[in-house]
Amino acid sequence: MPAAKTVHTVCSHDCPDSCAVLVTIDEAGRATRVQGDPKHPVTQGFLCGKVAKYLDRVYSPDRLLYPMRRRRGVTKGPLPQGREIEAFERISWDEALDTIAANLQTISDEHGPESILPYSYAGTIGVLGYGSMDRRFFHRLGASQLDRTICSTAGGDALVSVYGRKLGTDTEHFPHARYIIAWGANVHGNNIHLWPMIEEGRRNGAKLIVIDPYKTRTARLADWHIAINPGTDVALALGMMHVILRDGLEDASYIAENTHGFAELKQRAAGYTPERVSQWTGIPAADIECLAREYATTTPSVIRMNYGIQRSQNGGTAARTVAMLPALTGAWKHLGGGLQLSTSGAFSWDKVTLERPDLMLASPLQRHARIVNMSELGRALTELSDPPVKALFVYNSNPAAVAPDQSQVLRGMARPDLFTVVHEQFFTDTADYADILLPATTFLEHKDVQGAYGHYYVQISNQAIAPLGEARSNVALFSELAQRMGFTEPCFRDTADDLIAQALRTSQPEKQDKWMAGMTEATLNAAGGHQRLQFASEKDGQPFLPFATGPFPTPSGRIEFFSEALAAKGLDPLPAFVPPEESRHTRQSAYSLEFLPRKADHYMNSTFANLPGHQVMEAAHTNYLEMHTSDAAARGICEGDKVEIFNDRGTLQMNAHVHGHLPPGVVASRLNWNKLSPGGNNVNLLTSQALTDIGGGATFYSTLVEVRKVTAVAAKTPSFR
Repeated sequence: MPAAKTVHTVCSHDCPDSCAVLVTIDEAGRATRVQGDPKHPVTQGFLCGKVAKYLDRVYSPDRLLYPMRRRRGVTKGPLPQGREIEAFERISWDEALDTIAANLQTISDEHGPESILPYSYAGTIGVLGYGSMDRRFFHRLGASQLDRTICSTAGGDALVSVYGRKLGTDTEHFPHARYIIAWGANVHGNNIHLWPMIEEGRRNGAKLIVIDPYKTRTARLADWHIAINPGTDVALALGMMHVILRDGLEDASYIAENTHGFAELKQRAAGYTPERVSQWTGIPAADIECLAREYATTTPSVIRMNYGIQRSQNGGTAARTVAMLPALTGAWKHLGGGLQLSTSGAFSWDKVTLERPDLMLASPLQRHARIVNMSELGRALTELSDPPVKALFVYNSNPAAVAPDQSQVLRGMARPDLFTVVHEQFFTDTADYADILLPATTFLEHKDVQGAYGHYYVQISNQAIAPLGEARSNVALFSELAQRMGFTEPCFRDTADDLIAQALRTSQPEKQDKWMAGMTEATLNAAGGHQRLQFASEKDGQPFLPFATGPFPTPSGRIEFFSEALAAKGLDPLPAFVPPEESRHTRQSAYSLEFLPRKADHYMNSTFANLPGHQVMEAAHTNYLEMHTSDAAARGICEGDKVEIFNDRGTLQMNAHVHGHLPPGVVASRLNWNKLSPGGNNVNLLTSQALTDIGGGATFYSTLVEVRKVTAVAAKTPSFR
């Protein structure tokens, strides 16, 4: 019997922290403990409340462990939790793969390969699990390509339009900041390993400001919470610019040396007076003045901007405008200054070799396949297209719960002529619509390599335990399925070790990016599982300050306030506030309340929502609609009343929680699984398929609703911690 051991893995869930996880394995090969690696400078030995209970997920009695097929005569649609197994029958992997291969081949022959649509996102952000063998498979098949926009493209594309690369202030430098703005960022809820850095900064005299419509955990702990109206961040950032430029608080030398389009931006900002901006944002003009002056005159100042800011229709411009602020003040020059949205652009994985887009030329199409925006899944499945989508292959995601305009999505997924494969760990809302269900591994059960979008460490994630039941990784699944389809290219026989070497360009050291030079699986393991990117400045004893000096990887070689590239696409090359179409600022509507369909603090999007231990942590918030006291009073609603929240897309029932922690005119609730929500639908029943101005992303926070009382019930005030 092998001895007990500890294995270094990496949490692959969609979080900027990418924590180093140490897994204790007993003599029988069972994981008995997960803990944060104390030697990792960001993880610092602790895990979030979600992942600290990760063994509850791995060893859950509800794990999907064997391939399954929908029983004949059982229609697609919602299944009660705990009863899902009755709709399926167990089959072997051979039968599952043969069935999938035969159906995909028939559909491709009859309707063309573009009638097959893969749907995946960041259920794992491991490099291999997120996109390697799966992309090879669908490229070679000639399937439609998926534009993976649902979370971060608006903000990411916006950041690139200004700076040319997704880099940001190092998490480890936040203790040096003296003015910290968390803009649309619930650091304490979903970026917890930045919190100790912020607290160290506060002990050293820093002030923490939170700009968010909702009083999040982070806002409750801040020195100043600014409750901005949803979708008005562009206006606030331009209002801050107005004050900074009016009062001469900008860094003129930094601007002259490093930026492009300053004169045009100054002219644009001149029209955004604090008084005018106040009317849109709901923030007093005096507070806008104070915020701008404090930000511009306190050194170092840093902004932690998160992706919530870009989930409105003007979200790309919002992220773009906020990202310009540290360039106006020269904050990038200072240790602890600048801005962080994502650091993912620092990791130069060899994605071309991993994903092999050239294989599309060997497919029946012999060309690049059409692209389908994942934020428009409902339209893709229900509206006529050429060719229509006839097969859906879902992995790393739960679109039945997370995709916008849920009624149209579910209507499409319920089509009897749609062949659907779902690769999953549990019987999710999406699994209820599957024809074939396949068991997926957790990050403890396969090998991967990973970067981060919140720090600068490359990590190896070693396999800690054998896969439970017959679960298989994405790499194994798509490798075997490719061979069933008769694809003869040698790349479909690459192992996880092969793919890791390819991702790191181990066999081509001359092509390695200088920041990842010399990194291999062996060097990562020798270093305890993680290695910091090799920044030239740090070799000389200086901190890495990503945008302290140019040139920059933009068309002009400078930070771009004015973007000719956006102008060429017919977009405004300068930031301007254009209210979302679904907004109190743009139209008269029967729906007068702006809705925030928030992520639950104790789940990861829809992940963990089915686990009892996590449900207990989230219970005080589940199935409540939060309302401002004035909005509730105007509708005769009291604490605990059952209410309907509705718009043209659907109606939900919840219990009212009435307080003053939201701006008037704004209501909020939290994402959950459909089958765990009253009526069988969650908050995405009310959201739309409208896209962001930049990046084609989802617009969850540009949603208008109305609320009415159904019945009065005994009030039970939840404990909102």
